[in-house]
Parts: sequence; C-alpha cells; structure tokens
Amino acid sequence: MKKNNPYYSRTEKDSLKLTPEEWKNVLPDNLYYIARQKGTERPWSSPIEKIKDTGIYYCAACGNALFTSDTKFESGCGWPSFYEPVSKESIIYTPDNTHGMKRVEVQCGRCEAHLGHVFEDGPPPTGLRYCINGVVLDFEKAEEARKQYEEKDKQA
Repeated sequence: MKKNNPYYSRTEKDSLKLTPEEWKNVLPDNLYYIARQKGTERPWSSPIEKIKDTGIYYCAACGNALFTSDTKFESGCGWPSFYEPVSKESIIYTPDNTHGMKRVEVQCGRCEAHLGHVFEDGPPPTGLRYCINGVVLDFEKAEEARKQYEEKDKQA
C-alpha cells in the first residue's frame, strides 16, 4: 500500500473500478490530473526521464507493473519512452482523437489510468514509442526489489 492509497498493490491483478471521487481522495492532485483527467506534464519536467538504473516502472495510481528498464530509451521527446510494456495485460489501447490529432492513448491495464500515448516511431524490435507521463510512474530499482524479497524470505 502506498501513502493513503489502499488500492495501491504490486501483487493484485484484479481490475480497479473506482469513482472519480474515490480516486480524488487517494491520489495527489498532480497524479489525479494526469491519471484520471488525461492531463499531460510539461516535457523534460520528470525526474523519471533521467533514470538509467535497472528496475521496474509501476503505475503510480495502482501499483501495476508497466515497463522494465531494459525497454526504456532516450527518444528526445521530453517524456520517458519505452518500446514495449511488461505484458499484453499491463496496457489498454484506446483511440484518442482529441486536439485535432489521431493518436492511440495508453492506459494502465488494471486501473485504466491515463499514461500517455504510443507512436510507431520507436526503435527495434517493436518500432513503438510509448511516450509516458513520468508522474504516473513509480520506479523500483532491481537491487531494492531483491532486498525486499530477501527480507520477506527471512521472515517466512
């Protein structure tokens, strides 16, 4: 569970269907704006973009695993970019025709949070660029995950 968010879990896989009010009560304003109101952060404003460590990127709203660090790349677009999600179930694809553009929105497969968009100008092997708002990402270094696993193993 993450600060004041009882819905945040890195192990739960069940779909989350909450009302806007329920989300507003548990998410910080900046995360609510992007995840629930389909906002966008300013380019080059996310510290997530600069992370080069090995680990996993999770949905900051619900804890769902979204991307691994080995699929992250520098696209020059100003937002964290990935060429492939963790799994087919981790992402939902939705047509987005707002702002006079034809794009494909990507949402969290568990809570349907707005993450960003996917474009067909990425690197091999997929040729895709998942352009993701850093605000909706939580990152855990592989070393931290290993330590947590070992601690749980000792307690068992």
